[in-house]
Amino acid sequence: MSTLHVKTGDQVIVISGDDKGKTGKVMQVSRKEGKVIVEGANIVTKHVKPRKQGDKGGLIKAEGAMYASKVMLFCPKCNAGVRAGYKVGENNEKIRVCKKCGAVL
Repeated sequence: MSTLHVKTGDQVIVISGDDKGKTGKVMQVSRKEGKVIVEGANIVTKHVKPRKQGDKGGLIKAEGAMYASKVMLFCPKCNAGVRAGYKVGENNEKIRVCKKCGAVL
């Protein structure tokens, strides 16, 4: 699979689904599946079995994976989801910038 428009640690906003409008940090990226896990979005309930004696089993709420196409990079200056543009900074490194206002993302 090709690269995705988001990386681990990016601030994103969910643009579709039950959690539309929620913002959070990308915790994990799966390029092969084209999915991301966003902090505080797409909460699922997992049934956990006690593994060792003394451990407690039960229901645990955790973030589930969602398709990367459902999230956009969040620009704090615009306070909205934006597309990313690229510019070459000093030392010839690639920098992601906001398409609307030009702020560094």
